[in-house]
Amino acid sequence: MGRPGDIRLSFDGAAEIYDAIRPAYPAAMFDALFEMLPRNPAVVEVGPGTGQATRDLLARGAVVHAIEIGPSMAATLRSNLPSDRLRVTVADFEQVAIAAGSADAVFASTAYHWISPEAQADRPASILRPGGVVAIVDLIQVESPDDDGFFAACQPIYERYRQGHTGPPAPTRDAVDPAIRRMLSDDPRFHDVTVRRFDWNQTYTAGQYRQLMLSYSGTRMMDERDRSGLVDDMAAFIDQHFAGSVTRPLVVALTTASLG
Repeated sequence: MGRPGDIRLSFDGAAEIYDAIRPAYPAAMFDALFEMLPRNPAVVEVGPGTGQATRDLLARGAVVHAIEIGPSMAATLRSNLPSDRLRVTVADFEQVAIAAGSADAVFASTAYHWISPEAQADRPASILRPGGVVAIVDLIQVESPDDDGFFAACQPIYERYRQGHTGPPAPTRDAVDPAIRRMLSDDPRFHDVTVRRFDWNQTYTAGQYRQLMLSYSGTRMMDERDRSGLVDDMAAFIDQHFAGSVTRPLVVALTTASLG
């Protein structure tokens, strides 16, 4: 379990919102992943949330051990996907006991940045069978005319509430280079490090974008007054200046590497 005040647990208070607004992932991404795995692979999924990716893992025949730190998230996941091929454990991935050499894949979708750098390679190396695959998904916004200038135009609203971004969008799809790729490339235990990129624009109404913001840890950690002000102002801005809907130009980056 997480420590009191652990930012990772901020999602747990928004399990219902998270489940409703966070989208699934491109089918082509799972197709690429499962080409690397045996039939009915044993997959350890890190930070599954309410099952946005778990559903696709199960649909392709995987036997999934999902490690979720949030009790409410885990409960929603179990309710969403009752299956005898899904085991959900409420625990911290860095601390939970998992048998050595027991998994064909360690998989995480938009959750692996919460794992400490020293554990990001060590844990998969201990869990995977020889030849097993670590597969990490990052979701990255890119510069594109598809957003009609929304990203730049909305920055003053974030600044008003002292909520800055970690950086601008990637300039192009091909410029997306996840940090996990560099880390795995430098680790002699892993080989065949590959990044596959999938275009994945997402369009939201003003109300949906408001809910999306409420599912993010940065927004969850704000005090209630500022949080409400931020999401309400953003929704009003989208209604007034973008005819009620906006598109986020995204790239889903699947980084994979094989052990041994």
